[in-house]
Amino acid sequence: MVRPRWFSTQRAASPSFWRHWDRAVALWAGVNLVWVLFDISYLPLRTFWLQRNLTPLPQVPLVVPLSALPDITPLYDPVKGIEPHRETQAWLAGFAQLDQALQRGASAAQLAPLRQRQLQMTVEMLHENPFAASGNSGTLEKLKNRLRQRAGLDSARQAAERLLSDRWLQRRDWSRERRFWQQQVLPLVATSYWRSIDENGRPTDHFWRVDLLLFQSVFALDIALRVLRLRRRFPALGWRDALLRRWIDLPLLLPFWRWLRLAPVVERLSAAGLVDMEPLRAAVSRAVVALLALELFEVLALQLVDGAQSLIRSPQWPRWIRELRSHQSVGLGEQQELLELIRLWGPLLLGQVAPRLSPQLQALLGHALQQSLREVPGGLAVPPILTRQLAVWSVAPPWRPASCCSARCCSSSSAPIWLR
Repeated sequence: MVRPRWFSTQRAASPSFWRHWDRAVALWAGVNLVWVLFDISYLPLRTFWLQRNLTPLPQVPLVVPLSALPDITPLYDPVKGIEPHRETQAWLAGFAQLDQALQRGASAAQLAPLRQRQLQMTVEMLHENPFAASGNSGTLEKLKNRLRQRAGLDSARQAAERLLSDRWLQRRDWSRERRFWQQQVLPLVATSYWRSIDENGRPTDHFWRVDLLLFQSVFALDIALRVLRLRRRFPALGWRDALLRRWIDLPLLLPFWRWLRLAPVVERLSAAGLVDMEPLRAAVSRAVVALLALELFEVLALQLVDGAQSLIRSPQWPRWIRELRSHQSVGLGEQQELLELIRLWGPLLLGQVAPRLSPQLQALLGHALQQSLREVPGGLAVPPILTRQLAVWSVAPPWRPASCCSARCCSSSSAPIWLR
């Protein structure tokens, strides 16, 4: 068949275009996943992003500064509807004025109104707890403990009055006191914030707008293109079936439970050849198959033991043996010899051999049950005495009384009528 010159070029370039498109969308989905994880953890870690330091041991005043990280709180706080708290911002501004006055060496008359206003705002902050609006009530307790330790008092209010009194400031070097306030108190006060409420009564969150505009629109376009490609490859495939084949992409379009996007993102990265997930998939598959095989073996073993016990306890044994002795089954010589052999050896085995081997059989069956229960979750809690009782109950013949302990009791003369 004669083809135009551009046909082969178009067919060769098309797979390359879709391959680059799939990789670009996979990378974009990876960026979206990182952003989603950052958004989920932003509020719990806002103090870290604000101060950019680590405290490896909370009980030890050891701080590891991470000044290389940028301060992203001014950029991302509006996305979460976070605004500075008025009370804490007024407290920080008042402390800055008091600090400047003390550094200039102002007189006591000039410092008195600044100290009184700062003390009043401190007492109000300790009483009203502005940290509760951001869900950080523990920060207030930490602040009280530091004030108590610094002043050596049991009351946080009295400690604040002592630390901001004229007598304390005159006897202490302000450079050391300033270091305490800037390192121990100001970082805690700065963590307080206020979050606005939308019309639905929920905390303001503009994440969905950016997500819809930059990411979900791209994902919707990619899913539509994938469905078209499936329809083009398989014309007999319906639109619904083609869309259901991309069910794994559904979390990319959900406005809630965004952490579920991990599955489609990993699938896209693996399909695009950017991440090799085959070793992990093989390990998970082997673990699942091994678990299912173990469960299946345990079920089969329990059914086998239950079936054997039901067969042993079956009341049909006399009828089955009488049928072997019936006149219809004694027609051939070999069958007659077998019947005679069972008639002679049956009472001997059941009356003398079986009672002597009963302890060994019980111990063997009890050990087997104990080893099987170790593989079952929670099987180690089963006491060994229970497995021994099960073994005794399984091995003991139901047709022989429990008081039968002598060979004469189980002899041929006292055997059941169907064995005589």
